[in-house]
Amino acid sequence: MESLINIGLSIIASLIMLGFGYIIGRIRERKKQQGTPLEDYPFYPFKVNENHILSFDLDLFNQAVTELLKTSNHQAGRQLVLIGEQNNVKHLLKTPQRKKYIKLYKKYKGDQILDESVNYLKNYKRIVQHIGDSFPDSGIEILLHNLTNPSKALYYIKNNVTGRNIEAPATNLVLDLKRRNSQNEDKINYELNIGARKFKCTTIPIYKEKDGLVGAICINIDYNYINDEVRRNPQLMNSFLDSLIKTDMVLNENILSKSEFQKAQEGKRHFRDF
Repeated sequence: MESLINIGLSIIASLIMLGFGYIIGRIRERKKQQGTPLEDYPFYPFKVNENHILSFDLDLFNQAVTELLKTSNHQAGRQLVLIGEQNNVKHLLKTPQRKKYIKLYKKYKGDQILDESVNYLKNYKRIVQHIGDSFPDSGIEILLHNLTNPSKALYYIKNNVTGRNIEAPATNLVLDLKRRNSQNEDKINYELNIGARKFKCTTIPIYKEKDGLVGAICINIDYNYINDEVRRNPQLMNSFLDSLIKTDMVLNENILSKSEFQKAQEGKRHFRDF
């Protein structure tokens, strides 16, 4: 009887140890799959020069490919694939290095990474569409860039004022956004002067967890149209304002704070009505 009890206890102890081993193995495997960011490595393939200009470094990229083929780092590998596609390395690399990159691309399932990024951006496409619908025919363009493929980046555009078409390139935008991120710059509004045309632009980068930069939402306001035409023409001004306040339906909903709600009941008409 005692020997049976000892056998039973041994079996229970073995099962407990097996369970702990399984849990520890799963934790290690999960950590292994998560990996660490590519930015943590000395071979992160971007450099900032003395003029604070960020540039893609092909030598560092090749070093990163070599290192991430030797080991497995799910996060860094995915990021490197995206950076490779963003910088068109398949056409920049010589044959031996290109073969290594293709091997890395397959190892980290590059096609799947790109498909996931496109699917991720579909939600932002709906956001861009609905915001654009709120400012029709107003000289305010809003668009979505898919920066996993900068050579065909323009993914969606609403209220076109720049004349660009879907799949227009945006190669400089990737480096510019990465430069801003590396310098912790939050400024998103800037002026563009192109010949006789002038724009106020806003660029909002889209980062995907563990993959890095995958897209950007851009708002471009045709400055000369607003300043030279709309401001000076009462008819255009009325049309512009009508487009801003146009609605599709009327809802019965309170979006005011408690105090503002009370003031509205007492006759307050807008936020500067004191």
